[in-house]
Formats: sequence, structure tokens, C-alpha cells
Amino acid sequence: MYLAKVVGVVVATTKSEGLVGKKMLMVQPLTPEYNPAGNIEVAIDSVGAGNGELVLVATGYAAHQQFNAKDAPIDRAIVAIVDSVEVSKE
Repeated sequence: MYLAKVVGVVVATTKSEGLVGKKMLMVQPLTPEYNPAGNIEVAIDSVGAGNGELVLVATGYAAHQQFNAKDAPIDRAIVAIVDSVEVSKE
């Protein structure tokens, strides 16, 4: 899992049947200090996240399993809206 910021929404009228009814959001992966880390990606929202929110993104099987959708092409899922992050400076 990784920390990310929601930076946009994806609207697709025509899509795989496994994605019908699922909200797709653009997320920017972040470092624990909230700096951009890597490329913007698309993730399926499972928690009602909105633009600008800090979220936790699950990947791979953990993301796919979140939706119980056997044939859905899901490899990234937003699984939490993050309230705060505290990093120890040890």
C-alpha cells in the first residue's frame, strides 16, 4: 500500500463490464512528507474519496479482492481516507 493524493476523476462511458458502477480516480503517489513520488495512476475508489484528499492505495491482489469482482481488471484501489501521517525521525 502507499500514500497518495486524489488529483482527478476518470469518466469512461464505455468500459469493461467489471468496471461498470465503479468510481475511477486519478491519484498521485506521495512520500511520507507529501512530496510527489512517481507517475499519476488510476485507482478504483471504495471509500468515497474526493479531489484533493489524502488516501491509502492498495495494489495487486489486495486491491482486486476489495471489490469481490472475479473478472474485474482492478490492480489499484483506494481503501482509506487518511487523516494524518506521523513519521518518526529516528
